[in-house]
Amino acid sequence: MTKGKRIGTIVAVIFVLMLFGFAYYNYFFVFGEGVKAGELNYIVKKGYVFKTNEGKLIQSGVRSRQKGTLENNEFEFSVADENIAAKLMGNSGKFYELHYKEYKSTLPWRGYSKYVVDSIYAAKEVQN
Repeated sequence: MTKGKRIGTIVAVIFVLMLFGFAYYNYFFVFGEGVKAGELNYIVKKGYVFKTNEGKLIQSGVRSRQKGTLENNEFEFSVADENIAAKLMGNSGKFYELHYKEYKSTLPWRGYSKYVVDSIYAAKEVQN
């Protein structure tokens, strides 16, 4: 093997490794995880090619992004596990504590949100 071919091979291998590293970091590396609690507003299955489960949790309280304006505290998420999605669909309107993982970017088969719910910690009736 000539010196030029060896350098070309090394550069190609480094490029491929960097490409895999970039893809892993953006799509599979768990950037953060935690628990959000609130009343389940909805969960729906939607999509053109990949049918994914998307939901919204309304957290108690309000927050202000700008001075003088108030917004409700919503947490939009995706659910990759069909069993968890079925449990949520059957109990819409309840108070949930949901464990989620946060990714840097989305994948079409994982959902529209960077936040993917992977387990349910607790479910309770909403108290008025």
